[in-house]
Amino acid sequence: MPEKNKIYFISDVHLGAPALTNNKQRELLFAGWLDDIKHDVAELYLVGDIFDFWFEYKKVVPRGFTRILGRLADLTDSGIPVHFFTGNHDLWVFDYLKEETGLMIHYDELITTIRGKKFFIAHGDGLDPDDKGYLFLKKVFSNKKLQWIFARLHPNFAFNLAHRWSKSSRLSKLNRLEEFNVKNENMYRFAENYLETEWIDYFIFGHRHQMADVELKGSSRMILLGDWIKNFSYGVFDGNTFTLKKFE
Repeated sequence: MPEKNKIYFISDVHLGAPALTNNKQRELLFAGWLDDIKHDVAELYLVGDIFDFWFEYKKVVPRGFTRILGRLADLTDSGIPVHFFTGNHDLWVFDYLKEETGLMIHYDELITTIRGKKFFIAHGDGLDPDDKGYLFLKKVFSNKKLQWIFARLHPNFAFNLAHRWSKSSRLSKLNRLEEFNVKNENMYRFAENYLETEWIDYFIFGHRHQMADVELKGSSRMILLGDWIKNFSYGVFDGNTFTLKKFE
């Protein structure tokens, strides 16, 4: 049996996205990927927006995603640490994923050492202090009183409202041509500035639905993980090398 020695990273699967028409196929593909890595995965990082929308009522959780939740529970049951980072689409995670599937939930960035290398891991939204509009919106969505009010809505109405919002988001515009220069990205500037005060070997981000692996100062690198809408990409670290790959 192969040694379980690889660390996997994935983001922006957007399961159940109403703006997309191939949700079932993407879920099956994602389930296939989880099956594919289980023979050598030592640790798994889900770096935000795994679900296109997620909200837990006290006794109700979103319909669907049974294949994925079951496979993630199988991994944690076998002793594999699985980290779940909330993104801007699935930030309303409370205790269900932790209690029922054994995921470790991260609401903020995580700075950790893996095989002697220092990692800064975050979904990547909200890193630009000048983006006042988004930061205000994120603060609103993170407000406990507003979450309590939303939980008072009937689930059918609440989820319909959330899906309408998601359908009008930039997710529905991803197939349009977009000029992309990683060095113009807020995350790139954030990483460069962060290195002025603390050394990081790898900055790992999602959010932008783009794949990138760029050098910063010294040997530090910034990784954008891509997505599971057009790239079907993921990152893997074997203790020596970090590689971006696509799942065929």
